[in-house]
Order: sequence, then C-alpha cells, then structure tokens
Amino acid sequence: MMRRPKNQKPTDSECLILNVLWQKKNATVREVFEHLEESGEGMGYTTVLKFMQIMTRKGLLERDSNVRPQVYRAQETRQKTQRTLVGDLLDRAFSGSPGNLALQALTMRKSTPEELAEIRKMLDKLEESP
Repeated sequence: MMRRPKNQKPTDSECLILNVLWQKKNATVREVFEHLEESGEGMGYTTVLKFMQIMTRKGLLERDSNVRPQVYRAQETRQKTQRTLVGDLLDRAFSGSPGNLALQALTMRKSTPEELAEIRKMLDKLEESP
C-alpha cells in the first residue's frame, strides 16, 4: 500500500475527483466521470482517467485492479485531506494564525445557524482545555 508523502496535496481538479469518491466510497472511472458531468464539473472521460492514474501514483487514490472495471477509492479520509490543505493555507496565507483564518472564512459566506452552533461548541471546548 503506497502512502502519500506529506507534501502531496491534491490540486483543484483532484479535489473534484476526491469529493466524488468520498461521497460514493469507491467508484470506477466511468462513475466518477458521469458524476462530474452531471454536477456541471465536466471533464472529458480520458482526462478523468489520466487524473485518477496520476492520483494513484501520487498516493491519493487506491485502485483495486482485481476487478474489471477497476475500482478506485480515496487513500485518505476527507477530514485528513482537509486538515492537510487547511494547514498549508494557514501557514502560507495566515502566518500560522488559526484565528485570522477562521475570521476570514466566516466573513466569506453566511453560515447556517447549525454551523454557528457547532463553531460555538468548538470554541467552548477550546476554552475549557488547559
């Protein structure tokens, strides 16, 4: 099983594919292609295939080649990948300040009452921690 090196972050197009695989758990190239086409993120079939081959070499995807057609799944969970991407953004654009990142994120789009309640819970937990 190939592990992704720490500096291997998915590109924007790779994130589109990962989102499909996280949603479906596993899928063939055709299934990913069709999902992206239906959602308006159209890429050609051969483009999706090439991306998924590259992502497998990078360690972002695992491929079950014992079945035909081959089935792919994400190597890492959505949460782990998001943490990697946010950590990189935090370091590069916010000088390591999670507060500045959170404030900027909250001003970008309106949060739902449920999201705000979850944020409040997280903040309460952080204040309680030593």
